[in-house]
Amino acid sequence: MSEIKIKRIYQPIDDSDGFRILVDRLWARGISKEAAELYEWQKEAAPTAGLRKWFDHDPGKFNDFSSAYTAELDRNAFARQFADECKELLKQNNVTLLYAAKDESCNHALILKKWLEKAIAGEVQSCL
Repeated sequence: MSEIKIKRIYQPIDDSDGFRILVDRLWARGISKEAAELYEWQKEAAPTAGLRKWFDHDPGKFNDFSSAYTAELDRNAFARQFADECKELLKQNNVTLLYAAKDESCNHALILKKWLEKAIAGEVQSCL
């Protein structure tokens, strides 16, 4: 069974990655596009610039950031399309969401993964 995974873009590429999708709004420093071996770059699924700057990877803000980012995703028509795309890709292989943040326990990819899984399962209410 295929699954959605998350991993830092700086970690070694693995055969189990499947479709590698960068989900940061900004390109990861120090990685060439060729070396990243991406299927695609989905910057529209990342938090808005204002929310990202407010959060600033502060663990103390993570719960509020999670709520605000989830609300952004609920209102984002592109995110809904991305969920549909992921659902189709998962029929073929894993989907790995790549991010550049240093903190593996406090980043937007964790929230996006959870939101995508709920959207694919039909558990997300649209605010469009």
